Amino acid sequence: MMGHGERLIFHIDVNSAFLSWECVYRLSKDPQALDLRTVASAVGGDAKSRHGIVLAKSPLAKKYGVTTGEPLVQALRKCPDLVVVPSRFDFYIKCSRRMMDLLEEYTPDHEKFSIDEIFLDMTSTIHLFGSPMEVANEIRERIRKELGFTVNIGISTNKLLAKMASDFEKPDKCHTLFPGEVHDKMWPLPIRELFFVGGAAQRKMENLGLHTIGQLACCNLEVLKSHLGEKYAVLIRQYANGIDDDPVAEKEPVNKAYGNSITLSRDISDYESACQVLLSLCETVGARLRADHVLCNNVCVELRDWEFRNQSHQMVIPEPTDSTSVIYEYSCRLLRESWNMTPLRLMGVRAGKISDDGFSQMSLFDDPGLQKKKDFEKAVDAIRSKFGIDSVKRASFLRKDAIVDHAASKKKHLN
Repeated sequence: MMGHGERLIFHIDVNSAFLSWECVYRLSKDPQALDLRTVASAVGGDAKSRHGIVLAKSPLAKKYGVTTGEPLVQALRKCPDLVVVPSRFDFYIKCSRRMMDLLEEYTPDHEKFSIDEIFLDMTSTIHLFGSPMEVANEIRERIRKELGFTVNIGISTNKLLAKMASDFEKPDKCHTLFPGEVHDKMWPLPIRELFFVGGAAQRKMENLGLHTIGQLACCNLEVLKSHLGEKYAVLIRQYANGIDDDPVAEKEPVNKAYGNSITLSRDISDYESACQVLLSLCETVGARLRADHVLCNNVCVELRDWEFRNQSHQMVIPEPTDSTSVIYEYSCRLLRESWNMTPLRLMGVRAGKISDDGFSQMSLFDDPGLQKKKDFEKAVDAIRSKFGIDSVKRASFLRKDAIVDHAASKKKHLN
């Protein structure tokens, strides 16, 4: 159990999130509709064309060996009767927001880990509601009754153990994993179950004879360092012992401006390469706007040439937007109108005049394809949130001669 002065952390994880939210949508439209959670089913792609990847699968599909992230054609080989439905990301985002609104009733200290995972720091508010397990069960039942889907909730004194606890028996369960329970509940688990252990690390550790989390926890640190590298070895051994001091990040205030820039190790002197850099920057800026549910009404392009001379040019966008495509279009226009082709060393994009996306008004004369682009960008955001930033890339960034990687940031200085 908890010791005096220790934190109390909840980890809320939606069970088969995209599939559950798809069920909520379908049952809200037709209460007699098939509940996808009761059959072998998956969200992602088109069953007729057999294109796409599995974004979520039902428990029965899992029994057939269907895994999240695998190609749809492969999943259908494993389970020919698999019911496949396309994704509906706009609705999934709404479900995630509704859950967040409910959870904020319990504590202001929360961290959205992904579209379907949230950490709550209940340390300062638990006394208002009851015991940890009572409160967790109350939250779990409210989400099921009020929002229509189920979650697992892990309870502990740090984020790592809370997340591990939420992965115990599913669905619709609450579990504890306090430090005193690590020996009995976590150490017997296969090493692959430990957070932050990927396939390559798993193979290296198994080659050392380490097959359980407990064996890793007791392994000589110097041996681990020699095979896994110093930083990773220290971190993963701490995790195996249930040690994690990472705080639940406080909700940051909405930025007044959203910007991104990158310094390149070789100068750019052609328009095509410069536009590719802008696209990479605009991907990040657009994703940040959408994540904060805000729009921009101004775009600024910043340039620094090989002699370190700076210039910036901006323009107003007729309609507030959070679209990567729109921001990119205006950024390229600014570049075309202002750049004299002097070799560039640094490029940046900044979105300003920020407003809440709830005040957006659709124009009657909007490009009919714009909504499709917006839906596509939200879908990409959701996939990257769940499977990682590199899970979806534009083809132009896969070329060997690409000047930058996609979603460039100030932390990426590319060769």
